[in-house]
Amino acid sequence: MSERAKHSHRLDRASSPSLRNWEKPAKPIAERMASDVAVEMGWGRLIFGHTFDSNENLAEMLCDEAEGQRDIALYLRDPHVVLSYAPQELFLDPSHTYRLWSYSYRPTLRTDKPFITRRLRTLEDAEEVNRIYAARHMATCDPAFMADEYATRLRTYLVAESKKDGQIIGTVTGVDHVEAFDDPENGSSLWTLAVDPQAAAPGVGEALVRHLVEHYFARGRAYNDLSVMHDNREAIRLYEKLGYQRVPVFCVKHKNAFNESLFAAPPPDAELNPYARIIIDEARRRGVVVEILDEEFPIFRLTLGGRSITCRESLTDLTTAMAFCRCDDKRLTHRVLAEAELRVPSQTAADGPSENQTFLQRHGTVVVKPARGEQGAGVSVDVRSGEELEEAVTTARQRCEDVIIEEFVEGQDLRVIVIGDEVVAAAVRRPPEITGTGDHTISKLIEKYNRRRLAATGGESRVPLDDETKRCVRSSGYDLETVLPAGEVLKVRKTANLHLGGTIHDVTDQIHPALKEASVAAAQALEIPVVGLDLAVPDLEGPDYWIIEANERPGLANHEPQPTAERFIDLLFPQTATA
Repeated sequence: MSERAKHSHRLDRASSPSLRNWEKPAKPIAERMASDVAVEMGWGRLIFGHTFDSNENLAEMLCDEAEGQRDIALYLRDPHVVLSYAPQELFLDPSHTYRLWSYSYRPTLRTDKPFITRRLRTLEDAEEVNRIYAARHMATCDPAFMADEYATRLRTYLVAESKKDGQIIGTVTGVDHVEAFDDPENGSSLWTLAVDPQAAAPGVGEALVRHLVEHYFARGRAYNDLSVMHDNREAIRLYEKLGYQRVPVFCVKHKNAFNESLFAAPPPDAELNPYARIIIDEARRRGVVVEILDEEFPIFRLTLGGRSITCRESLTDLTTAMAFCRCDDKRLTHRVLAEAELRVPSQTAADGPSENQTFLQRHGTVVVKPARGEQGAGVSVDVRSGEELEEAVTTARQRCEDVIIEEFVEGQDLRVIVIGDEVVAAAVRRPPEITGTGDHTISKLIEKYNRRRLAATGGESRVPLDDETKRCVRSSGYDLETVLPAGEVLKVRKTANLHLGGTIHDVTDQIHPALKEASVAAAQALEIPVVGLDLAVPDLEGPDYWIIEANERPGLANHEPQPTAERFIDLLFPQTATA
């Protein structure tokens, strides 16, 4: 997981009745506490620094970090001394530590959540936890290690499970300090809190934290500690809401490629969006020279040996002007794919009200969209009435004078990434949904939803409170100031576009071979080397499909952990390709 998303956990000098956890313990306590303790977590070791008599030994253990692991040493009495033994290999973690005392914790009485929190029980649970870790750029863990039924009371793994479909949407891990080292302070700590970035349900993180701390307080533990990156404002707001207080406790980590951003100066192009960043990072990893030509758009040049390629995110010199043109105009995309005998929905150009109504009557429900445009701007989906149709055409014309009316086809919204005539990733995109609490208006729930989506996507995804959102809410019998009943799920947009608040879920290994074949055939018909194809499919595991659109500049970062950036650089610089 990302070091900026990981939660390591520690204590408090200002509010604690005892300082013994980070000061050198008095002799009687030291005799009751285990020595040189390191707890294996699967992704690395938790090294309890205050159990070490020798700072040098502690530094040596940190420097002995296994390849691919991420060790954390916390509760250090003398972090500056530990760093002095290996300043070239160790660094001070730039995070805050928080503590929650059992006597100050106030439980919630709310139980009407669209999910449950429970213990991790199966290998399938553990694999879903790894999926969430990967989506959050966190280190994954051997599923058997997490799901070991013979594991001690040392580690506690909790998950949040959606009541709607049984999907795991969040996880948290706890460590019992008494089990770890006979802690005379009777403490516990919280680790690796992670929520699926595509989860629509509110309050998942809070519910997991509450379940974990209540579990430890029921065991008689006196406190629960955690640490959080100093600039993670959303997480800090949550912890302080629950009663956690800042404490002056520090941890030290070993320098590795995973946490390099925490101890190394950022590159000059640090402000680039995630879609450019994922490509640039992969290029640099392979020794490709990167030159930023325009930070705002962003445009950059990649050079290796005598070969230079200019890119705007995933759009490159390899995409010809004609291929760009075929994707840029949705009418031309439709014509080219139809001529290639690929299945596409019926389509017509918006004309006068009478002609538009005739097309609507023929199909019953339609999609209205600008002939040229991106990111779902100006698109109205599932338009059913003549009045809505004319409003939708007017909205689309604000984006582009040429407007398309298209047959609305039922099915899951599938985005397929084709690079070099190979399907590299596939993901289902779902429209944004909010869940009622019985207390908040729809506009307030959208505001909360947007905070989660913006945090999960680096500021790329949010639901706009525009006419289309109001239309979708109104079609369900509500308005933005309605208090949505507790537990009721409401789609606030009909489109599943990520930039308009939609969520995206990887299904690369699930789709039918016919869908992959159709996607590759579409890329070849369009003569484009990198493309994102939008399909409507009634069944991911079936062969039926309609191809809706083609995107000449697909966002590769949306499909992690699939190797989209790797295959992209393979295409540009095949000599750098790895097995």
